[in-house]
Amino acid sequence: MSRRFAWLMVVMLGVLAGLTLAPRSAQAWWNDDWQLRKQLTVDTGPTGAGIADPIGTTPMLVRLHSGNFQFEVAKDDGTDLRFVADDDVTPLKYHIEKYDPLLGEAFVWVAVPDLKPGTQTKIWLYYGNAKAAVADDAKGTYDPATLLVYHFAERGVPARDHTSWGNGARTAGVTGEGSMIGPGLRLDGLSTVTLPDSASLRWANGAAMTWTAWLKPAALQPNAVIFGRRDGVAGLTIGLDNGVPFVALRNAFGTQRAVAAGAVAPGTWHHLAVVSDGQQTRLYLDGAAAGSVPAGLAAMTTAAILGGEPPAEAPPSPETISPQAPADAPPVDAPPAEAAPAEAAPAELLAPLPASAPAVNFVGELDELTIAGTARPAGFIKAAAVGQGADNGKFLSFSVDEEAATWLTGYFAVIVRSVTLDAWVVIGILGLMAIISWIVVAEKLSYVNRQSRANRAFLERFDVVASDLTILDRGDADHVSTMGGRMTDAEVRMMRNSSLYRVYHAGAHEIRRRFVDNHVGPKFLPAESIAAIRASLDSAQVRETQKLNALVVVLTIAISGGPFLGLLGTVVGVMITFAAIAASGDVNVNAIAPGIAAALLATVAGLGVAIPALFAYNYLNTRIKDAVSDIQIFVDEFVTRMAEFYAWRPDEPRPARSDARAAE
Repeated sequence: MSRRFAWLMVVMLGVLAGLTLAPRSAQAWWNDDWQLRKQLTVDTGPTGAGIADPIGTTPMLVRLHSGNFQFEVAKDDGTDLRFVADDDVTPLKYHIEKYDPLLGEAFVWVAVPDLKPGTQTKIWLYYGNAKAAVADDAKGTYDPATLLVYHFAERGVPARDHTSWGNGARTAGVTGEGSMIGPGLRLDGLSTVTLPDSASLRWANGAAMTWTAWLKPAALQPNAVIFGRRDGVAGLTIGLDNGVPFVALRNAFGTQRAVAAGAVAPGTWHHLAVVSDGQQTRLYLDGAAAGSVPAGLAAMTTAAILGGEPPAEAPPSPETISPQAPADAPPVDAPPAEAAPAEAAPAELLAPLPASAPAVNFVGELDELTIAGTARPAGFIKAAAVGQGADNGKFLSFSVDEEAATWLTGYFAVIVRSVTLDAWVVIGILGLMAIISWIVVAEKLSYVNRQSRANRAFLERFDVVASDLTILDRGDADHVSTMGGRMTDAEVRMMRNSSLYRVYHAGAHEIRRRFVDNHVGPKFLPAESIAAIRASLDSAQVRETQKLNALVVVLTIAISGGPFLGLLGTVVGVMITFAAIAASGDVNVNAIAPGIAAALLATVAGLGVAIPALFAYNYLNTRIKDAVSDIQIFVDEFVTRMAEFYAWRPDEPRPARSDARAAE
């Protein structure tokens, strides 16, 4: 039994080690109705997008294709897509710009709250639920400061605004297929798109504003206007001058313009942004600062134009002094030594719009136009340029798919992550107790079952014994007589496991000792010899009972000690949780609940050790009592037959006792 016990111990410890070292999900499963999920990692650190400036809440583009998404598992319209925060509890707002399972392509915008620079942010994408309802929420994807978002996915109708402000375009444009992100706006230099003059798009003097778009020029044009707005002498122009991005501000004192240091090549997509905070207007190209004007926006309430500039209502003043600049500030076209403040762009990047180069309508493509009523930080602009670009692998990465949730990846995983070191020590001890108790149960059940089968086989043979009680024994406990060939080898091997046979062997041995010199004469046993043999049988019975009850004490220890050890772990865990709360001063349910739940895990572990051990102990105890009762009955039956077979008869002379018997 000891060798088998050792092997079982090794196997159980190996299984426990495998379960401990096996990879497990670190998060709970948001909803069991969804079949698959994958983790999305937004990397703004040095190994990713390398964004060091603040970002804030931002709509992030998720490009899905057949290489990172199983379209055949999701619904045909993508309505089962769900995005959940890293806590695997909080759903994120999103909307689908394009979803085409046949082409294996989808563009989804997800609102990522408070995206941090220089770190990694993880969110979950769930899909694979045929019963999922529509959850697309375009208005919720953008914050209230976002006033206008055009995807240009409409065909033959004016562009629809996807924000809650409803600033749809007044006129329709020409849709261009295969733009930067799905369909886009194709501008031919003749047609333009008029934006609404709604109250939300009106600018007061010094208003904050952010304008972003993707553009692809078809050719190099002098002073090509991409976005133009004019209200009297006030105006804003964003465009390309022979491929060089620029932004121009007009007011009653003249025009100021900031241009980028280099030109963009025709036929290539670039991200252009203009941010005005009321004191300075900055130009960004592909997420990097490209120039600035030391002035803010003038008041404008008229409609803006995409692809061209509205006609001027009055000639601009030759003066070029910004209304935000001091009265004694030099003009922007002054020599470099008298240029604007140090925070402005270099003087060579500030120049009035040349009169010899009139504005022309932009020829090319435009996509993803956004206008916000706030000055977005530099990190936000870079995140948009890098994250929405075609090569955004360093910014956003996808993990492999994970299957539907199990008990290991549900709330249990959240509890396990909150378990303290002291609780792990207690749980480890309880785990070792559980393994040992399970091994004892398996060994004892196997032993008792073997005993039961062997005892039944022995009793069938013992019932045929007529006159010689030693017929089943040849003097060796491991060598059972075949009774003249009536027992097979398998039956002989099985009978060696019989406790009744071992008791029988002890009695047969005592009988044989008393007839060692009597080979032919009558055999009888006096009363004192029968009593002595009965004592030997009782001794054998005690030894067999001890074997049956061996190691059962381990189960009683697990039953009584397991719950107390678990309670100890719970009490210590609760103490540590409250001490940590007192030290941090953060008293809320989210701070208390995980620690308390993790502390209670020790009690659950204690009960998990005790309850199976209790059931197994009661079952084994019943089986052992039955086996002990069988031995007692057999001893009584053996003594009865011995008294019957070897009783002295008055008509027979008493045989002489041998010297060996006399010596005893």
